[in-house]
Amino acid sequence: MQCPKDKTAQLVADALDGELKAQRCPECAGVFIAADDYLTWQAQHGAGEVSLPITPFQLEFAHSPLDDKAALCPQCSHYLSRARVSLPDPFYVERCANCGGIWCDKGEWEALEKLGLNASIQQLFSSRWQARVREAESAAKERQLMINKLGPELAEQVFQTVEALQTHPDGYFGVAYLMRRFDRHPG
Repeated sequence: MQCPKDKTAQLVADALDGELKAQRCPECAGVFIAADDYLTWQAQHGAGEVSLPITPFQLEFAHSPLDDKAALCPQCSHYLSRARVSLPDPFYVERCANCGGIWCDKGEWEALEKLGLNASIQQLFSSRWQARVREAESAAKERQLMINKLGPELAEQVFQTVEALQTHPDGYFGVAYLMRRFDRHPG
């Protein structure tokens, strides 16, 4: 099989984690995992659904320059679809919609492993997962904007107040009170 990213290289047999059959590119270090091999490995490792948000911790990960390059499946020559994995430096895992094969650029499998996503890659391609990723990213941006606008101390007080109101059975009353106060005294 030919490497989908470095078209001059042939993939060679390899194994991930010592037991998952894969094909590795000797030039770009990307790996292709056939669907049957992945499903067999996944069944042995008890894959379950991973819930969001995944804490975006600092992960030693060097974004592959080939990650932005579109590619064809080395097994069946159909286009590889992409699923975004959000980190401070996001990357894309690719999967063939035709044969189910998975392509990971250099370092991506190890990143998925550290995030606990390697045993549930199919989940990354669902619209539900991608929508939850966008919601989590939006919430993180909103939180950072609050800190930038109000400063860390006041923003933390707001976050604590919101949490307290959300968990209180009559929290809506507090929210209504705040809204009325701001309606009376704009800006």
